[in-house]
Amino acid sequence: MAPGITAEKKTEDEQSSKDNLIHLSNPHLEKMKDDILYHFALGTSTHDFPALFGDVKFVCVGGSASRMKAFITYIAEELGLGSVGADYPNICAGTDRYAMYKVGPVLSVSHGMGIPSIAIMLHELIKLLYHSKCSNVTIIRIGTSGGIGLEPGSVVITSQSVDATFKPQFEQVILGKTVIRSTNLDDQLAKELMQCSKEIHQFNTVIGNTMCTLDFYEGQARLDGAICLYTEEEKMQYLKAAYDAGVRNIEMESSVFAAICNLSGVRAAVVCVTLLNRLEGDQISSSHDVLVEYQQRPLKLVGHFIKKCLGKV
Repeated sequence: MAPGITAEKKTEDEQSSKDNLIHLSNPHLEKMKDDILYHFALGTSTHDFPALFGDVKFVCVGGSASRMKAFITYIAEELGLGSVGADYPNICAGTDRYAMYKVGPVLSVSHGMGIPSIAIMLHELIKLLYHSKCSNVTIIRIGTSGGIGLEPGSVVITSQSVDATFKPQFEQVILGKTVIRSTNLDDQLAKELMQCSKEIHQFNTVIGNTMCTLDFYEGQARLDGAICLYTEEEKMQYLKAAYDAGVRNIEMESSVFAAICNLSGVRAAVVCVTLLNRLEGDQISSSHDVLVEYQQRPLKLVGHFIKKCLGKV
């Protein structure tokens, strides 16, 4: 036992860790001999999950595989865990559905675009963490979004995800019945991330509601889709109503992300950069270089948070 740590303290720490294990809301899994995570090309009978993933404390998820590989490369350098120019293999190389990378206690996973895609990934990610006996895990979605009333390049830390009617809920039809789940996110984690933004002091960051939609065009009140049967005035009324409801950005994954993390007992946050102000237009017209720099901002913020948690700041 380490010097200065009493048996009572050790027991408390072990109990605390046990209390923060991943929770599965599915009694049927206990009856399964093997669990195949088909979309990850991983399985409990073919892979040693605790050996591969048991030390994971931070999971960052984002839309594209290239962005998540860039994140793992970035965080490896920030934590001093990888050599310059090191390559990180895709753990899910057996499938082209998702990509997964790991360095030290950090796992980086792509989730594709939209609620269905991230939901499938999260079901298998939660099971992966459970089978790996991980504890005290924080999951953060990093990505891009459309801002409402914010300068492009601003970063939004989501306080709660709301649907297209501004309600903090995720609605899904299961067995023909509508099921509604909470989309609140961890307030303390949001505050910790906000403090990290103040410490790095490089870009505007706010805490606000995030509207999660089922579509990029009509669902987000755009005028530039193949179909649009409403007026510009109606669009502006809707977006201003969203702003008045506390919405500061719009994306397509946060609601189911929050709902699944809540049911699994995992601390979770959503950190997205805004690529444009939707009150001023619909199309993303910034240059490639500007957009690349914008997309680095959530990485920098979450990277600083992880370094701080690990005592490396």
